[in-house]
Amino acid sequence: MRVRLNVYFPPALAKQVDELAIRRRISRSAIVEAAVASYLSPDGADRMEAAFARRLDRLSRQVQRLERNTGLTTEALSLFVRFWLSVTPPLPDEDQAAAQVKGRKRYEGFIETLGRRFASGKSLMDEIPEDVWPTRSDQ
Repeated sequence: MRVRLNVYFPPALAKQVDELAIRRRISRSAIVEAAVASYLSPDGADRMEAAFARRLDRLSRQVQRLERNTGLTTEALSLFVRFWLSVTPPLPDEDQAAAQVKGRKRYEGFIETLGRRFASGKSLMDEIPEDVWPTRSDQ
């Protein structure tokens, strides 16, 4: 025996139920019954919690990779700047203008090369094995 219930839905939700009933070729009552049963199911909350846990785990791994990559980028830049400052002698004042022109040309070449490398999908991060630069959680 079935008990009749009268429920009220917002028009947008009622439309979604109607469209789903047409697509699946089942009654609206069957859709609402399945939704209520799922909502009241004791394992429904467990399934939802497990789904959230999987998503949080994936987000945690993504944040760890971002932290690793940011740390690696910072270290690479600081090593380069330290090296460059230690081996580059200061220029005399009369050579400054020519050096600036040359520097702009070299910078444009650097940006062009960087753009090509970025467009190709190659990355410094791909070249460094995990065991050489572990994520923070591995340390």
